Parts: sequence; C-alpha cells; structure tokens
Amino acid sequence: MINDIILIFILCFSYGYWFNAQKLKELAFASAKRQCEFMEVQMLDDYVALNKLSLKRNYTGKFQLQRTFIFEFSSTGNERYQGRVEMVGRHVKSIYMDPYRIQ
Repeated sequence: MINDIILIFILCFSYGYWFNAQKLKELAFASAKRQCEFMEVQMLDDYVALNKLSLKRNYTGKFQLQRTFIFEFSSTGNERYQGRVEMVGRHVKSIYMDPYRIQ
C-alpha cells in the first residue's frame, strides 16, 4: 500500500516537472524566435534544446533553476551560428548570439 502511494507521488511529481519544463521550453523558443526576427536572421530548424541545468540565485537572492537553451540561426543561409537563451525560473535572463556575417 505505501509503495503504491510513493509510486503515485513520484509519477505525479515527474509529470508536473515535465509539464513545467515544456512550458519553459516554449517560452525560450518564442524568445529566441523574436530575437532572430529583431536581428533579421533566420532561426534554423525551429527548435531550442536544453543544454544546461543548474541552481542559481535570482535577483531577490532565492535559489531557482537556471536553464540554458541553445538554438541555431543563419544570417546568409550558408553558415550556421549558435545562440543561447538563459532563463532563471520563468524569466529570460539573457539571449546571446554568436558573432555572424552580415551580407
């Protein structure tokens, strides 16, 4: 009986974490897409991938998860460059794009 309760708790916790991670990934994707449009470059493959997960303090001093997502973009259509979206909690901390060639 107790094993079943523990298993259900673990499953519910895992689903909650996965659901939250998907929402944050969508937010990172939208931020990367907006940045690419602003910089007038093309976002390639239309995806972001989780690259790093760590524990950091936010601006109020509380510990939160910091996620770093990577994406690829192109300015000329020939080369691929990499970009990064860093999020602390549900907030975008920064967006970094590798230096790229301008036509």
